[in-house]
Amino acid sequence: MTLFQLFILAIVQGITEFLPISSSAHLVLLHELGGPSGEALALDVAVHLGSILAVILYFRHDVAAAVAGIGPAMRGRLESYEARLALGLMIATVPAVILGAVLQLTGWIHYLRSITVIGWMMILFGMLLYAAHRFMPEARRATDWRLRDAVIMGLWQAVALVPGVSRSGITMTAGRFLGFDRHSAAKVALLMSIPITLATGGALGLELRKVDFETSAIIRESLTAAAVAFIAAWLALATMMKLLNRVSFTPYVIYRIMLGAVLLWLAYT
Repeated sequence: MTLFQLFILAIVQGITEFLPISSSAHLVLLHELGGPSGEALALDVAVHLGSILAVILYFRHDVAAAVAGIGPAMRGRLESYEARLALGLMIATVPAVILGAVLQLTGWIHYLRSITVIGWMMILFGMLLYAAHRFMPEARRATDWRLRDAVIMGLWQAVALVPGVSRSGITMTAGRFLGFDRHSAAKVALLMSIPITLATGGALGLELRKVDFETSAIIRESLTAAAVAFIAAWLALATMMKLLNRVSFTPYVIYRIMLGAVLLWLAYT
């Protein structure tokens, strides 16, 4: 892979991972253009880990609160926000992990990676995000997140295993349907992304054991990709969280529908 291709892959992953526009859809398209390879798989792991590091550092105080709440949560002491947050993040991760394992073991996951599926998912779930934003009240804050919310948002998150749905997009949609304001819905959705993205990176890492490639070159490229993805993700994340105080999800909806229409046009022609 050339240095230019490496930078494009890392920047696309970093920018799209936490915006509601489906990073998996963009990565599938990039790999379709460039061809699948063991190198591409290794770089997928690198850019996933680079981008999730940006989220961990951006929400470092909330991450520290969740880590501090693990002990009390495991002992069933849920009086504190930290304990409820820790348990909620664990619960929200379970549906996606189970469904992901089923899709991977059965091989069904490969049938979902088509331009046609991605195109329809981009449009349909973009419209759903618009409906949630347009018609639901913004009455709740991130600190109001409860275990019932974690279960519901976790089930929605599992649907994002279909490329084109967008993990961040569908969890933000679920948050808005539950009455969270757009900033809080985005914050909760991004905190939910941490354990599931780490799990995804781990699953991709296991796949690397089956691949034979030149070690020193791929390590160098992976570290570069992870660093670029981290920078791109941080900038995209910081920009989105600031803009959500003044701007709605509508620009992302428009982008999803336009890209989905282009993909369907390519698929059917």
